[in-house]
Amino acid sequence: MGDTHIPLTAIKGRGAASRLAHRFEPLDRGAFDDGWGTLQDGAAERVSAPVTQVTFEDARSIITGNDSPDIYFDHSINPYRDCEHGCVYCYARPTHSYLGLSPGLDFETRLVAKRNIAAVLRRELNRPGYRPTSLAIGTVTDCYQPVERELRLTRSVIELFNETSHPFGLVTKSSGVERDLDLIAPMAARRLAAVYITITTLDGELARKLEPRAAAPHRRLRTVRALAEQGVPVGVSVAPQIPFVNEDMEQVLEAAWEAGARSAFYTVLRLPWEVSPLFREWLGLHYPQRADRVMARVHDMRGGKDYDADFATRMKGGGLWADLIRQRFDKACRRLGFNRERFVLDTSAFRRPGAEGQHKLF
Repeated sequence: MGDTHIPLTAIKGRGAASRLAHRFEPLDRGAFDDGWGTLQDGAAERVSAPVTQVTFEDARSIITGNDSPDIYFDHSINPYRDCEHGCVYCYARPTHSYLGLSPGLDFETRLVAKRNIAAVLRRELNRPGYRPTSLAIGTVTDCYQPVERELRLTRSVIELFNETSHPFGLVTKSSGVERDLDLIAPMAARRLAAVYITITTLDGELARKLEPRAAAPHRRLRTVRALAEQGVPVGVSVAPQIPFVNEDMEQVLEAAWEAGARSAFYTVLRLPWEVSPLFREWLGLHYPQRADRVMARVHDMRGGKDYDADFATRMKGGGLWADLIRQRFDKACRRLGFNRERFVLDTSAFRRPGAEGQHKLF
């Protein structure tokens, strides 16, 4: 008699349902019934809710350069590795493999915080050859994920940018950015700050499955309004677009415009490396009746594959269905008025910081 494998179940508050083996793992393990009645009467053993753990890291460098032609910023800063928001589609999940951890549950429960980020950033901004340029905060993992409430690493970065008049932009799914409006709003008035809020869908039930620990859609709209009312240039990211899953792009754009957003962008679903089996696993748990249709459409936009890393198509996809999404987005933006004016950050006011604490002497 063969082993009976225990079916996966969704875990409340988590995007992934398993600790999927990473691509460098020599062994892949799976649970199975050992004959002690764990599957009797359908009462399969449930995975206990994993607790979030935070490990501190002393980073050697903070500013990361970018030369990808399909990304709008030149340099980025990420105060955290990994993200408790648990977005199942997150393209950053495979980075956890380099730590020997699972891109599944480990990615959203075993976080790394760069506790010395402000000190290292101060040194980097003070280098003789440093020149300010387009710099984005939180491009890989959300800079306002829940742990930021206590650790305040993102705030320490913005405080340093305020001290040095260094321009920045950030993207988040969290209402936590409102905490730092006392810094962001005055900087925005000097053309030194802009914020993008990601709103994947207005459907709260879907958002709880896709992005279980991010702010609810209606709460993100309140954040857009709060930023706009304080004079902060605010945009909306309607990303990613997932065929047959989040189909309300136009409604999201309309709500974001009404709340005060004036710029917008989108991407289509990206499934690099381990994100592909994780997303398939998620589809099987939450939308099994449409899983095949979703993946068939993804393949239509990716040349018959789960993912294609070609710079020309990786963000927006290719083919008929990708073009239809582009047309929907473009028409909605033209009708509403998005992206009519480009907000350019001012790099001319930058002044180098002194050694840590030195500025307090004057």
